[in-house]
Amino acid sequence: MKVVPLLLFVLLAALQYRLWFGKNSIPEYVAMEKSVAEQAKQNAGLLQRNNLLKADIKDLKIGLEAVEERARNELGLIKQGETFYRILPSEE
Repeated sequence: MKVVPLLLFVLLAALQYRLWFGKNSIPEYVAMEKSVAEQAKQNAGLLQRNNLLKADIKDLKIGLEAVEERARNELGLIKQGETFYRILPSEE
């Protein structure tokens, strides 16, 4: 008669061990959830960056204004007939 409860207890202990320490255990599940949340956050940032790049590409394909603006800001170019003035702040 004492064998059945003992057998059930051993079975319960084995199942609990697997639940907490075995493969696909609760701690692994929690760590995986954190990893998925981190990846989702990173993906959202990359998606935003991609959307900005797509808008930039669209601007460059459509009009010359964006190209001109980039040339002025990034390369320091000026149009023919324009005069470039550089204003330096005072040293005081």
